[in-house]
Amino acid sequence: MLDLTYEAPKPKVIAGAKQDWELVIGLEVHAQVSSRSKLFSGASTAFGAEPNSNVAFVDAAMPGMLPVINEFCVAQAVRTGLGLNAKINPFSAFDRKNYFYPDLPQGYQISQLYHPIVGEGEVLVDMGPGVARLVRIERIHLEQDAGKSIHDMDPNMSFVDLNRTGVALMEIVSRPDIRGPEEAAAYVGKLRQIMRYLGTCDGNMQNGNLRADVNVSVCEPGAYEKYRETGDFSHLGTRCEIKNMNSMRFIQQAIEYEARRQIAIVEDGGKIDQETRLYDPDKGETRSMRSKEEAHDYRYFPCPDLLPLEIEQGWVDDIAASLPELPDEKKARFVKDFGLTEYDASVLTAEVEAAAYFEEVAQGRDGKMAANWVINELFGRLKKEEHDITDSPVSPAQLGGIIDLIAKGDISGKIAKDLFEIVYTEGGDPAEIVEARGMKQVTDLGAIEAAVDDIIAANPAQVEKAKQNPKLAGWFVGQVMKATGGKANPKAVNEIVAKKLG
Repeated sequence: MLDLTYEAPKPKVIAGAKQDWELVIGLEVHAQVSSRSKLFSGASTAFGAEPNSNVAFVDAAMPGMLPVINEFCVAQAVRTGLGLNAKINPFSAFDRKNYFYPDLPQGYQISQLYHPIVGEGEVLVDMGPGVARLVRIERIHLEQDAGKSIHDMDPNMSFVDLNRTGVALMEIVSRPDIRGPEEAAAYVGKLRQIMRYLGTCDGNMQNGNLRADVNVSVCEPGAYEKYRETGDFSHLGTRCEIKNMNSMRFIQQAIEYEARRQIAIVEDGGKIDQETRLYDPDKGETRSMRSKEEAHDYRYFPCPDLLPLEIEQGWVDDIAASLPELPDEKKARFVKDFGLTEYDASVLTAEVEAAAYFEEVAQGRDGKMAANWVINELFGRLKKEEHDITDSPVSPAQLGGIIDLIAKGDISGKIAKDLFEIVYTEGGDPAEIVEARGMKQVTDLGAIEAAVDDIIAANPAQVEKAKQNPKLAGWFVGQVMKATGGKANPKAVNEIVAKKLG
């Protein structure tokens, strides 16, 4: 928000059978790096390819095959760190995280435990005009993704697709600063927005390119503040991790269910087991997957096949110089330069493509009017037809042309909506359409006055009523607009009617 002031939202409070409880949430977000090739091989990262077609020898763990770091993926992680106001570590190293799984051919995952590439940062999560949560980022590390096990193609067998194996992931680990389900979803949404602006992750959750592991615990009111004062986690409850969430809605539902599950156990005198759980959206509940592993369970050790990364500050500075204007900066500028409300600016900057579209429409025009047309008319129509801004049949130049015609007085707001419908469905230049179809607004005061005189002469009884009750003058305005096919200048009609009726 930059210069926009804000206050922190209140924590979510859940009433138990015996007392009130508060939520404490931390997230580990796995974001697929936008790159054409994988983290340690030249294999393609293209989504939707035939199973096992994007697999290099190193991805398949063939004997003697060694990983080679992809410099572009490293740059994308640095770029993300800079976008989250995080510290870039000049020294980082890769480790082996050992575990067996059918879609992990090597028997270990190359990750970063001891020396991550990005250190502490922060992200401001908007929760409404003037309300935001500042969430601290603990670290971002690079790691390779595993493949995909498929269990629904045969009743007796499972299949493995290694296309994702070795794809670069950024794991963004937050501090337990999030205090409610809506905040958690908004936090993931804000990370997605920032990375899409940066071009470091496309944020496509349906394809698995953005997934979240959600850590949930509950505590008594006041306990969280003690944790923040002391840094002592003993003030907080035992957390459970909900794995692989790929939907904002499911994240909220899973947190709500898990919190109530934990409250019921604690109030019943039980103890929360630290464990990994899965969310079942069909049943609306979480279920135990396995006991929560610690770092020593994976027998981490430095990867012997990869040298540590030593990053020069000049290289980081070059990346920083290439960063685009980020959402918070753009939102603050839209409020300042175009006179928009914070809400409208938030809507327009939600997606980088939408912000660019609006700015092109607003250039040299009234910002508030441009925002109104983009949000209410264009976005409303696109949403109704389930289209994205990139699929808009109305270009910024066409929508700007409609606004110009309104500003010049050539068309009224009502005619403008009819014109928008024509441009949306048929295309064409707005000014040429207005000329060709005779849609230009009547601004000739003499013609408008003649129309008003005709309506007044034909309705003497209504004239007397209007003189007694001035609010009835609107009836005459409506009749004149109807008689002129909606083309009369509404302002002129109102003024002339008021004058004629005294």
